[in-house]
Parts: sequence; C-alpha cells; structure tokens
Amino acid sequence: MGDNSGKQTVFIVKSVKEISMNTFSRSEFLKLGSLSLLGALVSDSVFANDGFFSAAAVKIDTDLMKKLLLNNDAKVKVLLQKGPLDSGVRLSNFRSLAGAIATMSAAVSHPESQFYKSAEVADYLNQSAAILLKGQYPDGTVDAGGNRQSPPDTAFVLESVCAAATVLKENKQKNLIDITSKLKTFIQNAGEAMITGGVHTPNHRWVVSAALANINALYPDVRYINRINQWLAEGIYLNQDGHYSERSGVYSAVIDKAFITMARLLNKPELLDIVQKNLTTYYYYTEPNGDLVTVDSKRQDQFMNITVSKFYLQYRYMAIHTQNPKFAYMVNLIENIPDFEQDALVEFMTNPELQQAILLKPKIKNDFEEFFAVSNLARIRRGNTSITLFGGNDKPVLIVSGRSSNPNFLMYRKGDAILKYMRMSSSFFRMGYFSSDGIEKVGNKYILRETKQGDYYQPLAPEFQKADGDYQLSESKDGRFWNKMDFEHRVASNVKKQTTVIEIEENNGSLNLDFKVDGPPNVEITIEMCFKEGIQIEGATLGEKGNYFLKSGFAKANTGTETIDIGPGLVEHQNVNNLDSEEYTYHQGTLRTDGVHMYITGFTPFHHKMTIG
Repeated sequence: MGDNSGKQTVFIVKSVKEISMNTFSRSEFLKLGSLSLLGALVSDSVFANDGFFSAAAVKIDTDLMKKLLLNNDAKVKVLLQKGPLDSGVRLSNFRSLAGAIATMSAAVSHPESQFYKSAEVADYLNQSAAILLKGQYPDGTVDAGGNRQSPPDTAFVLESVCAAATVLKENKQKNLIDITSKLKTFIQNAGEAMITGGVHTPNHRWVVSAALANINALYPDVRYINRINQWLAEGIYLNQDGHYSERSGVYSAVIDKAFITMARLLNKPELLDIVQKNLTTYYYYTEPNGDLVTVDSKRQDQFMNITVSKFYLQYRYMAIHTQNPKFAYMVNLIENIPDFEQDALVEFMTNPELQQAILLKPKIKNDFEEFFAVSNLARIRRGNTSITLFGGNDKPVLIVSGRSSNPNFLMYRKGDAILKYMRMSSSFFRMGYFSSDGIEKVGNKYILRETKQGDYYQPLAPEFQKADGDYQLSESKDGRFWNKMDFEHRVASNVKKQTTVIEIEENNGSLNLDFKVDGPPNVEITIEMCFKEGIQIEGATLGEKGNYFLKSGFAKANTGTETIDIGPGLVEHQNVNNLDSEEYTYHQGTLRTDGVHMYITGFTPFHHKMTIG
C-alpha cells in the first residue's frame, strides 16, 4: 500500500511467541508481514477495512506459509553447500545471483527460519553483494548474456535485490549492516540507469517502471516517479481479447507483476483493472493440467512448453483483492501442479497481503467456448477435452522476435492423450506450412483460409537494362527469395495461386474437419499430426524415421487411460521431409518437434474430411 512519497510498510516482525493479540488492525497486519504468524494464527482473523482490501476479515494461510519457509530453508542449504560464487569469475548474467541474495535475505531475517541471524548466511550475503557490485558498470547497469550494459536486464535483477533490501532494512543484526549498505549502493547506482536508460521491448517499459517503484519505496526520489510517469504517458496497450501487444504468456506474467507492484507502491489501483482483464484471458488459455497455450505468442514462447505457474503471485494477489472465483481456481490449480516450486517466501514477506488464505471455494465448470477475435484463436473446453484453434500469424510470416509465426492451427487434448499440434504443408513453390489469414466464425464453424502465390518474371524493359548486368539486389515480388534481378522493374507472369480452406466444426468435444486445397494440380499436400511422447498409435502404418501413416480407416492415439480417435486416413505419398518453408530449410533448420508423428497425405486438387474425438 504505497503512495507517491515512496514510503513502504515495515515487514519484519517479532517471533510468534511474542504476539499476544488474536486480532489486528490493517496497519498492524501489514507490519506483521514476515510470516512469523505461522502456526499461531491458524484460526485467527485479521481485520482490514480500507485500502485495496475487499474482505472484512483476513485469515492467514498458515499451511502455505510453512511450505514456503521450509522450501526457502532447503534452498539456502543447497546454496551454502555450493558456497559463494568465485569473485574472480566474470559473470555474464546476474539474475541467479540476485535470486540467491533474496533467498538468503529472507532466511536470515525470518524469525522462524533455521537460518535466522545465521553468521554463515550473513557471510554468504556479504560476498555475494560484493560480487554484484563488482559486476555493475559506472552507469549503474549490468550485463545479461548478449545484452551489454542493459537497463531492462538490470531492472529484472533489481526485482530480487530490492526485495532483499526491503526485508533487510529493519533487520538490526550488526553483521548485516555492511550487506545492507552494499545493496543500497547497488540499488541507487542502478536507479540512475533506470532514470535515463532505454529499453528493447514493450514489457521492458513496465519492468523498468516497477523497478523504479521498488527503489522509490526504499529510497524516495521524485526523479523515479517522473520517469515512471514518462513511460506511463505512452499508454498501455490491451486489446479487446485481454492481450498486451506481445501476446506472450511469459511476458504477460512479467507485465502483470509489474503493474501490481506499481499499483501497490504508487497508489495506482487503476492498473489492477488491466491486470484483471489479462488474467481472465489466461484463465481460458490454461489447460486442465496447468500447461499454458502459447501458440499465438509473438515472442520466443510461441514454440515453448510452459505452465501457468509463472502467474502464481499475480493470480493470488488478484484473487484476494477481487474474490474472483476464476482467479481462486487458478491459485488452487497452480499450487497443485508439479512445477510449483513454492520459492516465493521473500515475496510474501515484502507483500504480506499474499499471506491471506483464499477462503473462496470456486465451483468451476470445465465447459466453455471462447473466441478471441483479435488474436484469431479459439479455446473450447468440454469436460476433460480441450481444444485450441489458431489462425493469427502476422503476415508476411517472418522468423523474427516480435512476430507470430507458429504454424500449429489445431491442438487437441482428451485428458492425458494429447495431440500437440496439427499442421498442413504444401510443396507449392516450397512455401511450407499453411498459415491462415485469420479465422472466421460462422455459426458453429471456424473457417481458416490462405492463398499462396508464386510468380515468374519477364525480361527487363530496355530502359532498365544494364550492359554490365549489375542489377540491384532485391526481393522477389512474391517474397520467396532475393537476387540481383531488379524485381521491382520486372513484370510478373505465369502467376500461380493455391487456395486452402479448412472448416472445423465442434460438437460436444469432437471435431469435424473439411480440407480443400485448390490450384495447380499434382502439388503434394501433407497433414502432420504430432502427439505427445509416449503415446501409442493403433491403426496406422509405421514408416521410416518412426513416422506413422494413416492410409485408411481410423487410428487410435492411446495413453492407457484416454484415447483420441482420428480418421479416416489417406496416404498418396510419403514425402514428409522438408515440410518447412525455405526460410528454414535454406539454413538446415526445421520446425519438426519431438513427439509421435502421424501423417495424412494427398495431391491437389485435395479434398478430405476427417474427425477427431
């Protein structure tokens, strides 16, 4: 609960044994934030009637707090066994070091930690803080891999370092004074870089702004606030689908966390409205097992397998503040997925509101159909069946950060039976995978369309001819290649077009698919299906390189507990290599992933109907 003065609540508290009251005012609750309420407040209520609190009474989630404390102590043990980093080694990335400093700071400051007031931990912190300062440039920045003297990467480091400084600030241990001083020096030096430094990507603006808010809460300076307002003046992009401009699960989590930080510390509750919309979208983007749909991302996670655990603190904070049953459901889901690491003790110490128990017991029916028209993505859930349809690549398709290029147009799950993706490729001028020009929803159908074009070129007109043949290096008009041919001044001829239409109709979790590909005849068409590793395929023929071909009838993709039925099949060729466009194959690259691959193939004119269920 901050304001523009930058004042921040003190979070270090007395031991449980020294607490004699059973109920607390809101201000007292915020002061009792270091989790020493463990055990003693299992049934105690903490009253809060102002600020962002929406509930009249607050109950501490003591079971979760105990887990966080135990997990943090376990991490400290591992760090101590490894020992501090060698001060002679030049680091190229400081996030791990900053995270270790935050973990150690939480342990040495928490009265219930076995490392409370530990001299060994203090020594580790002192050495680590020295290494951090050694790696800082005179302008306040640090390096991060290939990003040299990077303001935004320094902001990511500050997230952990400021959290450490916050929990250490009120810790009066004498052997921590030098550590606190070193961290203050690092933070204030970095603050200068945050005031003047630039960024690369949209999310960096908000990471830097959140870092400035954290610094201002520790060491108030109006220049920090002015810089934040300068970034905010650019406006915050959030489309009607609830997406930020990068449409990325990884960076949406980063932005949501940054906005929550600014809302808390700068008294800007309006930022929480934006977070709420984005978190609602990612509720629909989450699979029953916690996997996150990332196919439409414009960043590197469009080809990554990640879970919704990155959103844990965001969903927890907003569930507490909004009492939104969807958010409460997401908190419970995340706390029960395997990669929930429970390593956020320092976050709960710096923001004690997170300690509140979420008493809402949501009853969420896993049955919905949501069409995100701007992103051209549909999400359908029918019980344990989950479907994703996508047709929103940026055009022209370019392989570059900041643009959507994933060719997966259909993903299907039935419990643990997972069709990771369906793609379709054409040998038409080696232009690779189908990439829909959006999705049109007509009644119960989703229609995906694409037109590909390949050109040939006429001789140059006399006025553009050169005796030495030295023409401008240029891109062909159809965007397929470059040559010293001065394509701009050539007439395209013998133009060939291929049109593809895919109609998909959903009925109670089953899909009817209708493929039509027209254009020049005898073009190879390949429908590619990739199932999760370990799945058993029945009814298809095993070919070379572990590929299955569904020649006719139906195949079953079986996990032992669930089965996906697919068919009927068709196989008119088995040329399933180099399905990617020349943008990949020219560099010996490929989009083929691990998994169990099955193919349906044919030639144009191609018309095939099939079902998945």
